[in-house]
Amino acid sequence: MGVLEGLPLAANLAVFIVAAIIVWIAGTRLSVYADAIARRTGIGQAALGVLLLGGVTSLPEIAVAGSAAISGAGALAVNNLLGGFTMQVAILAVADAVYRRGALTTAVPDPTVILQGTLGIVLMAFVIIGIAVGDVPVLGAGMWSWIIFGSFLYALRLVTQAEGNLDWEVVGQPPAEELPDVEHPDMSSRRLTLMTVVVALAIFVAGWALSSASEALAEQTGLGQSFFGAVFVAIATSLPEISTVLAAMRLKRFVMAVSDIFGTNLFDIALILLVDLAYLGPPVLGEAGSFSIVAGALGILVTAIYMAGLLERRDPAVGGIGLDSIAVAVCYLGGVALLFGLR
Repeated sequence: MGVLEGLPLAANLAVFIVAAIIVWIAGTRLSVYADAIARRTGIGQAALGVLLLGGVTSLPEIAVAGSAAISGAGALAVNNLLGGFTMQVAILAVADAVYRRGALTTAVPDPTVILQGTLGIVLMAFVIIGIAVGDVPVLGAGMWSWIIFGSFLYALRLVTQAEGNLDWEVVGQPPAEELPDVEHPDMSSRRLTLMTVVVALAIFVAGWALSSASEALAEQTGLGQSFFGAVFVAIATSLPEISTVLAAMRLKRFVMAVSDIFGTNLFDIALILLVDLAYLGPPVLGEAGSFSIVAGALGILVTAIYMAGLLERRDPAVGGIGLDSIAVAVCYLGGVALLFGLR
């Protein structure tokens, strides 16, 4: 039982709203601080999206997945991570619809982002294989969990080394819109780092409260653990990504926005090892089933759609929204309906 399940529905709803507001504000500030750090250090938007935004906005997933695994709900923890992977890609469709400037993928010329998306698909494929064939314990976790984490570390190395060093570039297309000058916080580098840490802690604590309230609310409504872990809790833990992506879009940092999502997804899949180590039962991927396989396949599908748009860069827009974003939204909503039937 979650720590908030003893509270009445109204109290849980109040916790959810307050925590959501804190996460939203903190996530918005995080994008501003990240952009300032990028300009001061010279780190590219794509690498920063993985290392800073991706890592920090994964903090709620760390809190929720870890606590669920410790309490014995291993399958719930896995479904939260897999559902979050898909939900976070769908955030890009929301951002595309909010700003309606044409297909988002036409404004992301950095091939490093394509590498990030590809690596996310590879990691998710390992997860699905591990669930399908079963797992065996190795050093306190499943063998597939160690394989996934090792692949994640190698993926981070590839992404950080690829920033500005890939041997090909986008040609035959108008250059992406010039980045505007943005007014950044007038503070020293030390204070900027401190404020970034403060914002990260706020996201961690409020994200945990947000997800705990979501779990309690979903339990009080009678929905199954698998479904609300993959949908409701995943949406709750994705609020930092929503706020940071929308803030990055407002700053016209399109590469940072997409890289935040793909980077967060890399971190989320790596958290399966944390879940496995915290779970006292058998290897956690062995506890998952067909529901988790479908959730993982849905994540691969929506990521692949955006990968096609990033490679094509001529994606048409309907009402100012990219056709690939519309396809992702349709696939996500259809996938949620399918998962509801499997709960």
